[in-house]
Order: sequence, then structure tokens, then C-alpha cells
Amino acid sequence: MNKYIFFALVIFIAAIFGKNAEAAKITAVKIGARIDVTIDGKFFTSYIFAENEKYPFFFPVNGPVSGASVTSMRNAEYPHHSSLFFGCDLVNGGNWWQEGLERGRIISVNAEVVKQGGDTAVITDECIWSRPGAVSPIKDRRKYTITAPSKDMYQIEVEIVMEMLTDVRILKTNHSLFSARMSADLSVRNGGTMINAEGLKSEKETFGKRSAWMDYYGRRGSGVEGLAIIQHPSNPWYPSPWFTRDYGFMSPTPMYWPENDRDMFFARGTVLTLRYLVLVHSGDHIQANIDRAFESFSRR
Repeated sequence: MNKYIFFALVIFIAAIFGKNAEAAKITAVKIGARIDVTIDGKFFTSYIFAENEKYPFFFPVNGPVSGASVTSMRNAEYPHHSSLFFGCDLVNGGNWWQEGLERGRIISVNAEVVKQGGDTAVITDECIWSRPGAVSPIKDRRKYTITAPSKDMYQIEVEIVMEMLTDVRILKTNHSLFSARMSADLSVRNGGTMINAEGLKSEKETFGKRSAWMDYYGRRGSGVEGLAIIQHPSNPWYPSPWFTRDYGFMSPTPMYWPENDRDMFFARGTVLTLRYLVLVHSGDHIQANIDRAFESFSRR
């Protein structure tokens, strides 16, 4: 082979592989009461913090296969499920989960884009848990780091630091902390799969079981896509037991299984740091290599 042709081929192959290896470009733009995130020009999600909402949340959360949301935004049966969100019921007599703003509302006071345009977007927020006529029990600081390791995987790394502004008592409740309401077509009821790190499946096997992660996925057209939530080992109560539902809900929460079956009490000034990794992926839990993602996240 002519040496010039050989070198040309080498340069061409390197260019192809280099292009494939390029990190996705991620942008985040604040527009009114939401922040829109795109990955390589494709809309991925919005962080929504409007004044008429119960709490800030992400919706839609679009999958890499269909481009449609893997989460759902409320329904007549459970109107308090807003896609991918964080909240809690039964806190000092208030409710920061179910519908009714007068019962309690998590108010975003400083949602900002602190990094975007490269291979990472970072969103931060400060929130006050407010209820008319009552002392605010909690404030929290949030950091969301969004990346795309591949065209088949989008990630939202979540860090929420909760500070108790007064003595806080949380009664036993299944409505608590970080949660995902899946799109109905991915639910177990409609043929989807919910599976944890131990290989247990469906609500019957996973409900109340402690596990490092949970994955929920189903078929869409010719492909499969879903969403996994991974708990960081540094979290309080790790690994938390999971509240799961075959209709499409999962939440790692200790509040429904409190130690010694007693209410949870936190003295004023207590600080809790909760970290999660959300994986929006194509394929099943093996193809998406959720175990490897957990190991990598655990080391961070």
C-alpha cells in the first residue's frame, strides 16, 4: 500500500473514533420558572420551580431511545406524583408532598445554572420548606450535575443538604424523600421490569427491601429504556428500604420503616446530606451496567 494512502487511512480512522469519543455538549438555560437542559441539541429535561407548584421537580425526563419522557407528570389517581422529585409528608404537622399548597410548600429561592455548554451542566438551588402560620422546619441546598457518558446513557447526580431550622419530627410515612413516578407504559402493570441490586423484581419482591439501587425499564418500539436510582453509601440509613409500586413508582425511604418503629426526630441544627445518581438509559439493567455505575458513584 502506498505510504501516503496508509497515513490518510490512519488519519481518517482516528478522526472517526475521535468524533465518536467526543463528549456530548450539554446546555442549560434558565427561562422564567424553569431551567431547560439539552444534550447535543436534543431536549432532555426541565427543572421546574414555579410558584404554583408543591415543590421543584424535573419533567419531562426524556429517554435516549424514544426521546419521550420515562417519567409521568401526575394523574387522576395520584396527582401528587410529579415525575422526579423530592419532598416529605408529616413533618411538624405539615405536608410537603401531597397536593394543597396551604399544607406546606418547598419554595425555590435561588435556582441557578452555574455551569453549562461543555460536557457537564450544573444546576444549584436553595429551598425553604414553608407553611402558612408555622415556623419553617427545614431549608435545603441542592446541586444537580448532568452528564451524558454515552448516547445511550444520561445522568443526573443529585446532592441535597437538609438543615433543620427548628426541632423536627417526622411521623411514619410512605410519602418521603427522593422519588420517581414512571411513565405508565414502562410500569410492571404494562409489561415493564422493576429490579433491585439483588435481582429481586416487582413490588411483591422489592417492597420494603433494602438495596443500593433500583432500576425500572420497559420496551418502547424496537428498543428498551428506563430509569435507575442509585443511593450513595454515605447517605443516612444506607441502604434505605424501597417503597415500590407496580403501577410505576419507586422511592428509597426509611420513613416508612423507622428504627424501633418510632417517629424520627432531628434537633435544630441537624444537617443531613443525601446523594443519589439517576441514570436514564437504553437497554435493561445488565446492558446499562447499573452495577458498574453504582461502583463508580460509590467512589465519588
